[in-house]
Amino acid sequence: MNNNKIKTAIIGASGYTGETLIGLSLNHSSIDITCITSREYAGESIGDVYPRFSDSDLTFICPDINEIENNAEAVFICLPHGLSAEYAVPLHQKGLKIFDLGADFRLKSTKKYSDFYLFDHPAPNLLSEAVYGLPEKNRTQIKSASLVACPGCYPTSIIIPLLPLLQSKLVSTKNIIVCSMSGVSGAGKKANTSLLFAECNESVRSYNVIGHRHTPEIEQELREFAKAENITIEFTPNLIPVNRGINSVIYLNSIMDNITIKQIESVLREYYANEPFVRTLSNGKPADTKNVTNTNIIEIGCNYNPRTNRIILSSAIDNLVKGAAGQAIQCFNLVYDFEETLGLK
Repeated sequence: MNNNKIKTAIIGASGYTGETLIGLSLNHSSIDITCITSREYAGESIGDVYPRFSDSDLTFICPDINEIENNAEAVFICLPHGLSAEYAVPLHQKGLKIFDLGADFRLKSTKKYSDFYLFDHPAPNLLSEAVYGLPEKNRTQIKSASLVACPGCYPTSIIIPLLPLLQSKLVSTKNIIVCSMSGVSGAGKKANTSLLFAECNESVRSYNVIGHRHTPEIEQELREFAKAENITIEFTPNLIPVNRGINSVIYLNSIMDNITIKQIESVLREYYANEPFVRTLSNGKPADTKNVTNTNIIEIGCNYNPRTNRIILSSAIDNLVKGAAGQAIQCFNLVYDFEETLGLK
């Protein structure tokens, strides 16, 4: 077990994910934050921007490759798609461990990337080295990774509940339908009229109903896991008037008639018996975001409708923790051979 402190930089530290990552890192006994970047707040102390971190003497700086290389061994990148690669490529070449919380290295197909993100991939040569950072699926590969592509929040809430049932062969890989609901922080910290309080409060609305950018990511990982040629999901995201949290409801066709809830629960519970951050629910109880807020836990519930012969899964995560910063820390712990739960419980 590693007992060293790792000098760590956080690029794009002033967004919601960056703020959450700073909080987790400051409470992590083996992370030494040596550099936090923000173009907007460069030169300002972290306490002035986020008063809850007033005990820290960190100051935001403009992102600079040489400054980061000279002061860090590991880097968390919290930037929008298309921007992460600008820093990931040179820092990876210089031997730093990269944990990208953006979308640039999640997809293995450059065509899928250009189809869904609408421009060519900025660093295709690095895709073969990137490991998808979902510990519940890729724990062994993450341990030896130098570039970790941390999953999106929606994919985390969808892929984890599906893995046990796909392995069990109890469900069809066809006609998987997902309806997810996310708090407003999932859209990031940006000026956008549609995200103003008066626009979001007392309102629920779907968005990106066709072609949401997380769709190919989900399908890619499920196909790889199930060794299936074609898994296509129908995915509808919805914005709900809460600050944080994702609740996903997943509909699957059972290949057995009159399967019982206890059978489904048994599959989930057995598969995740030793997972520190997966909580499986009993007796048809649905997942609830209030039970996971500010934690790295994913909560999973299940049910069965005999009339339609459908299995219905529900999951809940905190989109900023298990859906982003917490999962990145979980991967960091695996890469550096720390206890996986370090800084997260």
